[in-house]
Amino acid sequence: MGARAGSLPHGDDRAKLAAMGTPQSDAPQIDVRERGAERDGQRQTMDRRLFMQLLVFDATGQLGASEATRNLTAALERRRAAAVLYADVNNPAGLGLLTWSEDPGDFVSRVRPVFAEQEIRGLRLRHELTMLGRTYSTGYEPDLEHWLLERPRQTALNEAWPWAVWYPLRRGGAFERLPPKERSDIMREHAGIGKAYGAADLAHDIRLACHGLDAHDNEFVIGLIGKELHPLSHVVQAMRRTRQTSEFIVQMGPFFVGHVLWRNAGS
Repeated sequence: MGARAGSLPHGDDRAKLAAMGTPQSDAPQIDVRERGAERDGQRQTMDRRLFMQLLVFDATGQLGASEATRNLTAALERRRAAAVLYADVNNPAGLGLLTWSEDPGDFVSRVRPVFAEQEIRGLRLRHELTMLGRTYSTGYEPDLEHWLLERPRQTALNEAWPWAVWYPLRRGGAFERLPPKERSDIMREHAGIGKAYGAADLAHDIRLACHGLDAHDNEFVIGLIGKELHPLSHVVQAMRRTRQTSEFIVQMGPFFVGHVLWRNAGS
């Protein structure tokens, strides 16, 4: 017989309960909320974040880049989808589509149906350039909601910043085994360079985590946005000498370089 009412399970009963997923006292406590700095004496927490996806296409064949741009923007406007459409600088027939939503289901219900429309068919997806990630916090953000939800939108939609470089990256496992303070120092060096470029209005970043969301096991997606292309290349070059990049990043890219053709804030 099983354990009596009010008694603790023993032996085989404990094993059976564990196999059934019954919570145990030593089980880890899972908390998926984002955390920011303290505000008014309270630590900021929020269980909201923005998902962003980049899809890159070849507009070859009967549907050329110009017609594809017209048809694609019209279809996205009808669905009131938040999006930026880029010309692929390295491919005369290429287009890059950046979309975002707090609800990742919108990529399936709002964006995906666009490519089933007759006037959109003919675009060839370049799978190697697909990127998907989510905004995340580091625990130090003074305004958590702005960082997670508003800043990425504003950066992507800013009409003064038409250039973009998007790329995924993956760090080696050795980084995660470093002592916390050493990891923090490495990240502070890296972040300091990014902040300096942003303060000078040379390059502004969108940083996304993509653990488990990327076909090639990348950890992060980075978007560098700005008014000119050269500083975006320059900041990538400057980051090469940081300890994080030189010692712990094992894969960067492929890189997508785009220039804005159209923007829509969506609904």
